[in-house]
Amino acid sequence: MPDFSAMPEAFVSNVDLAAAVSRAVKAGTLRRLGSRLYTRNLKDPPSKIVQRNLWPLIAAYLPDALIADRTAIENRPAADGSVFLIAGHKRDIVLPGVILRPRKGPPPLESDRPFIASLRIASPARAFVENMRPSRARAGVSRTLTKREIEEHLDEMVRHGGEEALQRLRNDARGIAAQLNLLDEFQRLDALIGALLGSRNTPSLESPVAAARAAGHPYDPHRLDLFQRLHAELAGSAPVTRLARATDGPALPFFEAYFSNFIEGTEFAVDEAADIVFKGYIPKTRPEDAHDVLGTWKVVSNAKEMSRLPRNIEELTALLQSRHAQIMEGRADKGPGRFKIEANRAGATYFVAPELVEGTLAKGFEIYRGLTAPLHRAIFIMFVIAEVHPFADGNGRVARIMMNAELVAAGESRIIVPTVYRNNYLMALKALSQNGITGAIVRTMDFAQRYTAAVDFAELERARFILDRTHAFTDSNEADAAGIRLTLPTADILADDTHAE
Repeated sequence: MPDFSAMPEAFVSNVDLAAAVSRAVKAGTLRRLGSRLYTRNLKDPPSKIVQRNLWPLIAAYLPDALIADRTAIENRPAADGSVFLIAGHKRDIVLPGVILRPRKGPPPLESDRPFIASLRIASPARAFVENMRPSRARAGVSRTLTKREIEEHLDEMVRHGGEEALQRLRNDARGIAAQLNLLDEFQRLDALIGALLGSRNTPSLESPVAAARAAGHPYDPHRLDLFQRLHAELAGSAPVTRLARATDGPALPFFEAYFSNFIEGTEFAVDEAADIVFKGYIPKTRPEDAHDVLGTWKVVSNAKEMSRLPRNIEELTALLQSRHAQIMEGRADKGPGRFKIEANRAGATYFVAPELVEGTLAKGFEIYRGLTAPLHRAIFIMFVIAEVHPFADGNGRVARIMMNAELVAAGESRIIVPTVYRNNYLMALKALSQNGITGAIVRTMDFAQRYTAAVDFAELERARFILDRTHAFTDSNEADAAGIRLTLPTADILADDTHAE
């Protein structure tokens, strides 16, 4: 009796196993999923089991098959579950959630790559050439990609590997096409690559992302998707208006600059920061950090500057660069006012590539124009700048300045992000950036504005007292460990004047 517990989760039976498998199925220790397909997993849905074991199962059904056509480029089943292969088998094989669709064709070439078990996968050059052949969808998706889909994959290739990647693909495809007698298909592929690289004016491109690259304005389509998601979340939310306090004085821009720098790791005691801002004192041991605080304060305390909003992409670019130049005036090595020339990242998040910055900002600006509520526009423009990360450093501070400019220009309350709220803010950004979750950033910034609007910033010490009593200065990690949260100031706190004694 075979030991089925040592078998893979799902396996394809054969003549030697047939009798034992039949007995195990009757005994309830195995479950039949499809033609000759069995599993010892008696709980999970069959499609999930097949999905987890897909490629070994394909190798069992179709030994030595070549993964081809659209599957060789997408590296996953098509939307209808189709997996396209070159094999000697004549008929489709239907499994839970998957349909194996073999066809006859040239056997694997030397350039085709070994894959799982006995499978091979078509080389990128072969895959793209073969996908240039048109095919019709009979009972599901077509065997080959559409022209638009091919353009999008080519654009993805150049985004990740640079123009050299497309040049290598073209050179490899030329030789492959001769071996497969697909010279006409190569000519069409060659024309597409030339259009993407800007060396040819034809053919017309169907994919917006490819057309933008050909026109010299490439952008990041993943970020565009995030921007569209956030726009939908904001456009579907009821607008909220929180007017700025008429009594707010210099304390508000001071704490805005103070906390904005604290988020980025530029940490000073409040008294030290006040001396830097109001007395011009620059500590000899930390001149660059001091200039960060001072530069940020110069921007956010300038009412005229903070009322300027972009009317077009050119003005957006100019505002970003001029404000960044002021913030980073003490850090010449960070390129004040100049967009990045090297890729940057934060943890596992890779921001928009340097060559895609301007195009991605332009796409974000197009969507931004469709929002009308100041708070919605503020949240949106902040996320766009934070997600693009157009500069080598100082991006978070610029993003929050752009956010608050929207609110100042509308006469609404600014948003400060106190130290204790840092993790809430960063996690909300990460939820959207990495997982496409839009609600968190909207709720987080809405509460931050609600909090800011509730604090009396009439004078520095009074504001400091209220901020302290509501936990604003508490380290965010320590606060999380202790269960401390940012709280709205109560009437008792707002009425307490003893802090001045």
